[in-house]
Formats: sequence, structure tokens, C-alpha cells
Amino acid sequence: MGTPEPPHAWATTTAGPPRRAVALLRSCHPGPVAAVTFTAGALGAGVGLDAVRTALLVAAVLCGQLSVGWCNDAFDARRDAAAGRRDKPVSDGRVGRGTVWAAAVCAALLCVPLSWACGPLAGTLHLGAVAAAWAYNLRLKATALSWLPYALGFGVLPAVAALTLPARPAPAWWAVTAGALLGIAAHLGDVLPDIEDDLREGVRGLPHRLGARATALLLPLPLLAASVVLALGPPGPPGPWGTLTLALAPPAALAGLLLAPVRRKAPLAVAALLAAADVTLLLARGTAPL
Repeated sequence: MGTPEPPHAWATTTAGPPRRAVALLRSCHPGPVAAVTFTAGALGAGVGLDAVRTALLVAAVLCGQLSVGWCNDAFDARRDAAAGRRDKPVSDGRVGRGTVWAAAVCAALLCVPLSWACGPLAGTLHLGAVAAAWAYNLRLKATALSWLPYALGFGVLPAVAALTLPARPAPAWWAVTAGALLGIAAHLGDVLPDIEDDLREGVRGLPHRLGARATALLLPLPLLAASVVLALGPPGPPGPWGTLTLALAPPAALAGLLLAPVRRKAPLAVAALLAAADVTLLLARGTAPL
């Protein structure tokens, strides 16, 4: 007879060190971590940061994102195990919960000096955004304010990039506004596929209170608003990409909604395309400070 599986697989792990390391890496939500970190570096280059300051910005954002991802998986380990989430390394025992908590705390502690090295105001804003993301993981995700940490985190990112410049100039309002709108859309899109499972586990953030259908209908709106802000907010004409985005975004969003009855994931797929177009537009227009 084989050894019986422990009753709480999330609490123990029998994997060797290499597999635990891989599981720990997977537990940080590597996709979003990489995407946000890359965007931070691109925003830094857009405002004219030199190589050293860009590296500091990227390192600070990377550590902050790692801490948030690990905190999320460690805190949700029990709920993920109860839901049978095989995609979560902590919940099925591939890496210990304590190990992930330790990694989250270490990354958060390392984030502090790296953020302050970007400048006092940039550091304060970034650490505030990281703290808001931790608050989302620990409490706010189950409240009507679940959208707020996303709006703060994404909105702050262009501001942190601009404020890392030696002169500490004010960030462009349109970049901050578009970032916040993209953050709200990211929250709606992230939660949408799991609304029913989350409700069974007692999570009642804003999308859960609205319901899956209303959330799918709402999802394109902040993305369309971000497109308008990014195309028309900066001085001068919107340019080819801005014009193309303004022309194609509304019919694409409408197509996603019309296809929803036959393709349940159509609004989410269209939202991903709109978000990619908006982020590209943000980087193409630059984030030159006022």
C-alpha cells in the first residue's frame, strides 16, 4: 500500500529543492509579474530614465509584484485547496505555505529600499500601491472596494516612472488616468472567469456583487475610456495608432458582447485585445511629464 495523502496537502510538501523552486516561481503569478515589470521598464524608458534609474525602477516593481503574488497564493491556500485548484502549487503541496509566506515577506522588505532609491515621492507612491495590493489580498477582494487597489496600482505606475527622474516632475494626467482605468478593467477581467467559484467560497468583491453577466457588460467600458484618454489626452493629434484604436475599439467591444451568448469567453477575449491596444498606445504616446 502507498502512503496516504495528507489531509491538508497545502500544509506539507515532499518535492525536492529543484521542484520546490519551480513551484515557488509558479506561485508568484509569473505572467502578471512579468507583464507589469516589463511595462514599468518601458514607461521608465518613455520618460527618459537612464539605465541605472530604469534598473532601479524595474527592480522595485519586480520585488513589489513578487511579494503581492506570493502573498495572494499563501493567503488563499486553504480556499484553493478546498476548491481543488490544481493550478496552485501551494494548495496541492508542491511548495509549503510557510515558504511562500517567507518569500512574500522577503520580497516586500527588499522592495522598500529599492523603492526609496527611486526618490522619496516615487518610493512613497510605489510602496503605497504595494500596500494596497496586499490589502486587496488580505481583505479588500471580498468587499465592494475590490476595484480600488487595482486602480491605484496601475494608475501609480506611470507616476512612479516620471517621478524617478532627477527633477521629480509631475506625471502626465492622462497617463495616470489611463493607468487607473486599465487597472479597473484588469480587475474585472481577472475575476470574471472565477466569479461562480469565488461566490461559493464567500468572496463578494464588486464583480461578484454585479454578477457575471453585468461584469462582462461593464468590462469594455474602462478600456474604451482608456482608449479615448490615451488618444486625445496628450498634446497634438492622436497619431496613426491612436486613430486606429479609436476607430476599432468600439465595434470590437460590441462584437464581444454580441458573441457572448454563443461564446461565453468572447467579452474576455475582446477585452484582452483592447487592453493590449491600450497598453501599446500608452507606450507609443510616451509618458512625458507636464
